[in-house]
Amino acid sequence: MLLKQSIPAKYILNKIKMEVLYVLLVGLLVNYLTAKFQHLIPEMPIGIPAFIGTAISVILSFKINQSYDRWWEARKIWGSIVNESRTFVLQLQSFVSPDKQAQIKELAYRQIAWCFSLGQSLRGLDAIANMDKYISEGDLDQIKKHSNKPLALLQLNALQIASLKNGGSLEIFSHVQINNTLVNFSNAMGMAERIKSTVFPQTYRLFLHFFIYIFVVTLAIALTGINSFFEIPLLLVISSAFFLLEKSATYLQDPFSNHPTDTAMTTIATNIEINIKQLLGETNVPEPLKPQGFYSL
Repeated sequence: MLLKQSIPAKYILNKIKMEVLYVLLVGLLVNYLTAKFQHLIPEMPIGIPAFIGTAISVILSFKINQSYDRWWEARKIWGSIVNESRTFVLQLQSFVSPDKQAQIKELAYRQIAWCFSLGQSLRGLDAIANMDKYISEGDLDQIKKHSNKPLALLQLNALQIASLKNGGSLEIFSHVQINNTLVNFSNAMGMAERIKSTVFPQTYRLFLHFFIYIFVVTLAIALTGINSFFEIPLLLVISSAFFLLEKSATYLQDPFSNHPTDTAMTTIATNIEINIKQLLGETNVPEPLKPQGFYSL
């Protein structure tokens, strides 16, 4: 997730370097053709590129709004995971028999593992990397059999909680409360997976790029009377603004793509680990994850 710190200009320009290069080539080509075939190319009113630029702005506004909605929904999902994880441990400590502290710790650590595993899974990374810090070898062997590792972790917690209820260490009404929390975890995971699997239409991006290049061509023709030393930089600056906005929207629309604009799932999972371990009275509490320059993981 991007922070309030200044974003390096190199990072910004690197995202649109190919588009800027194409605009430079198109601008130079149009400038050459209009100079060589000036008697054949009709005069282009400035109102035409102005109209196309306005249309592009409207389309970009729609895309940015839709992309931000996806990003903000992802952030709300992980905010609910933070709240429910704290609630889950508090419920275990309140409802489960005091003589079952070892099992409470096991369930709580498995919840920490679930948070990290879900983040890794959504980013397309190894969902069980470093899980041996939180769960047993037997649990690892169990979840390796599943394609959805976070779901397998939820199942292990659900089965152990059911075992506590059947053994008399958890009252039935308390079991219902904890089970509702597990359902909330499953719902949050499903909503995140829906965002991940629902792709923003690629044709939308292609058409938008096409219209931006049409805008560049028409503007270059309309500015024929201007010296090329002023015309080309003007084309680059205006088109770069459009491409930057489009690129920003493209990254925002997929908040689980392992980019700096992602939801900071690793940072959030680390904060959850800190909270849970402090609730358990543990001493091996990690430090909050430090930002990676201008963004957090």
